Amino acid sequence: MTKKKRQPIISVLGHVDHGKTLLLDKIRGTTVASREAGAITQHIGATEIPVATVKRICGRFLDRFTKGEITLPGLLFIDTPGHEAFANLRSRGGSLADLGVLVVDITEGFQPQTIESVNHLKDSETPFVIVANKCDLIPGWRPSPDACFLDTFSEQNSRVQKEVNERIYELVGDLDEHGFQSERFDRVSDFKKQIGIIPTSAKTGEGVPELLAVLTGLAQRFMEEELSIEVSGPARGTVLEVKETRGLGKTIDAIIYNGTLSARDEIAVGGLNKVIISRVRALLQPKPLDEIRDPQERFEHVDSISAAAGVKIAAPEIEEVIAGAPIWGVESDEDIEGICRLVEERIESVRIKAERSGLIIKADTLGSLEALENQLRANDVPIRKADVGAVSRQDVVEANAVSEDDPLLGVILAFNVKVLPHAKKEAKTRDITILEDQVIYRLIEVYEEWVKKEKERMRAKKLKGLIRPGKISIKQGYVFRRNNPAIVGVDVLGGILRPGFPLMNKDGKEIGTIREIQSEKETVSEAEIGEEVALSIEGPTVGRQINEGEVLYVDISDEQIIKLKGMSDMLSEDEVRVMEEIISIKQENNPTYGVL
Repeated sequence: MTKKKRQPIISVLGHVDHGKTLLLDKIRGTTVASREAGAITQHIGATEIPVATVKRICGRFLDRFTKGEITLPGLLFIDTPGHEAFANLRSRGGSLADLGVLVVDITEGFQPQTIESVNHLKDSETPFVIVANKCDLIPGWRPSPDACFLDTFSEQNSRVQKEVNERIYELVGDLDEHGFQSERFDRVSDFKKQIGIIPTSAKTGEGVPELLAVLTGLAQRFMEEELSIEVSGPARGTVLEVKETRGLGKTIDAIIYNGTLSARDEIAVGGLNKVIISRVRALLQPKPLDEIRDPQERFEHVDSISAAAGVKIAAPEIEEVIAGAPIWGVESDEDIEGICRLVEERIESVRIKAERSGLIIKADTLGSLEALENQLRANDVPIRKADVGAVSRQDVVEANAVSEDDPLLGVILAFNVKVLPHAKKEAKTRDITILEDQVIYRLIEVYEEWVKKEKERMRAKKLKGLIRPGKISIKQGYVFRRNNPAIVGVDVLGGILRPGFPLMNKDGKEIGTIREIQSEKETVSEAEIGEEVALSIEGPTVGRQINEGEVLYVDISDEQIIKLKGMSDMLSEDEVRVMEEIISIKQENNPTYGVL
């Protein structure tokens, strides 16, 4: 079979907002980062950087690491999300890589997703470099746009140089804790034994020439065998995302890392319940320097594609394909059984398991569904249905079925997808809530806030009409009228007061009924613990039935106490405490009192 040298696959990993996508934007000359919802990457992406671009950016510095000869066709970068919700996507990107680029904000150092990324790279034994990004944020830094780091660093004052070096050695210490020796890239004696740390600014482009030169040199010097592939052999690849594409339906964004894939080829790919055998209907490739997840120009239809490359695959019956699953080209019917066994072995870990009762979640890609699932499972929220695509009427029907058993789960979460008109109509008819957002962590927060408000609404509805526990103390010197009705100032010591609530004293004796509540001379519908209000009380006379300084309680009937005890989880802590005091008073003054 014909062999060629493929471009290395380089995974860009790191903590959220440390500059991964902005760094690639600087290399590509694009603005993907500014177009992303919430300014964070939420999908896995891929970009081809041609060798001509590498030469143009690196200039003279390239010779130092390649000895003047470039044998690679280019570099294929995979951009992964940094937010904690996207652990699966980072893992997927890391496992694909020949080389890793771990981006660290030099002003913040190692963060949770930095450590997670180090572990991914370590577990997969992937060689990597550290990009110590955001050097321009060092106080006193004087930028030189697109310059080599070594050139711009020599122009900084001694205080800035000292701080940069100190922060680099903090990274050296962090890497040492994870079992790696490291050093600033220009001081590395052996890249096989030490991790190179390359200071950069994605904003100004400083240090980017050295980064591309080091990656190119590492790939050429140490990966001769790994980058040698069979051009004419069957394709081998990995699914990055499964998404809805206008005019094509469900499509697969994939990395082909070996062999060649052609339109009309048969492929085997991992699905939710089985290995899916399908025939490629179309292959679409982003143009060089464009991003597969968010291209600035239209994809190009191609007849075939050879490794290593990012490609969008349109094929029938791929609705249940799993992100992260392998793609294998099938050359003959005799190969299918063996290929299916190999594919099945690798898809178990990426299944989304649904439950009978739970949320309906819809997203633009299967990778997004994974991220949503991870966040919801971490919060012990069950999922009934997880799917890619617009919210449909059937989704609303399923949410309604869940709502009948558990109203707090009868909800649809829609991430970055449309809600179809008939679904909106059905949701309005059935009173089903559809929550939408373009940022996953924000969508989770919206759901949590909705649950909080819905619980309060349900609590208020169930407690409506019931007399609630309450406790007051009549303030000394605040008697405004002695009777008909008595008007006194009170401190609310616990629970809730409302007009119409009966009152009793600490001996369990009936005193009268609250007629009106005023706060700062305004009539109010209720008063809560900690408030100072004026009460008009129908029935008692101050100095006879009630006195200044006396503590009074809401007088709750036996029947209503039984109802309240059954709903004690809906009462505040101070209401429960006051209710227990009321029960104790009634028991002390009536030995036959039966409410426990």
